[in-house]
Amino acid sequence: MALFGSLFLLPGQAPAAEKFAVAFAYAGSAVRPGSEEHRRILALAPGASEKIELGGGVFAIEQVYHAKLRPECFFESHRKYIDVQVIVEGAEAMEVEDIGRLVVAQPYLEERDLVKYAEIATASRLVVRAGEAAVFFPTDGHMPCLRIASGDSATALVRKTVVKVPAG
Repeated sequence: MALFGSLFLLPGQAPAAEKFAVAFAYAGSAVRPGSEEHRRILALAPGASEKIELGGGVFAIEQVYHAKLRPECFFESHRKYIDVQVIVEGAEAMEVEDIGRLVVAQPYLEERDLVKYAEIATASRLVVRAGEAAVFFPTDGHMPCLRIASGDSATALVRKTVVKVPAG
């Protein structure tokens, strides 16, 4: 079941495992002004992303992009990794639905650890702001990167890191 909220409260809700400790230690640094991680993410140009190895099979994808309109996005899930999606600057909406309620649109691509799903109108919608995160497990179909409102272009730039935690 997906978790979301303040980055500083989520570690108490996530499974007690070293891989999550690594993920949340990095994520805390990523949102802390002045830290190396925070400065690195702020320095990324829009459209850029960078993979950062954190150890123990955990890695992060630091990225900057303009949040998208819903028709430009899709539901996805992963089998090998749990996503810890951390907003560093800006805000975006994310939708989530149990994969048991979704219809597969593109079968599992092992090299991308990705399943794509068909559109569904009944998913739960979250608004995630700077300093907040959402944790998506393999059973959570999720659609990140959404603009909060369709006419919302002024706040559509998002600086984010997605920490990939091994599921097994």
